[in-house]
Amino acid sequence: QVQLVESGGGLVQAGGSLTLSCAASRSLFSINGMGWYRQAPGKQREYVAIITSGGSRNYADSVKGRLTISRDNAKNTVYLQMNSLKPEDTAVYYCYAIVATVDGNDARYWGQGTQVTVSS
Repeated sequence: QVQLVESGGGLVQAGGSLTLSCAASRSLFSINGMGWYRQAPGKQREYVAIITSGGSRNYADSVKGRLTISRDNAKNTVYLQMNSLKPEDTAVYYCYAIVATVDGNDARYWGQGTQVTVSS
């Protein structure tokens, strides 16, 4: 299992920046991938970004060029740097981790979420 603790959310004006952090309870090298989803009020949870244990990154089209995912292996922490924020980025942001199970499947773990609010 892995526990995830997010931080860094808050209120920011449009065009501003925020950095979210997600601290894992185990080494990132034992986790296949970590990333972020978000859920806006009244909408389904949507994929934002992922970074794999090998360092590969992938982003949703809606955030490419504005959000950057990175990792600090020494701190077991993944970050989401968010620039040029828009009101439509307002959501609860959830960190997740994908861990291989002994039967060859993948288990997904979630953080508690952190609120990001972008004012216009």
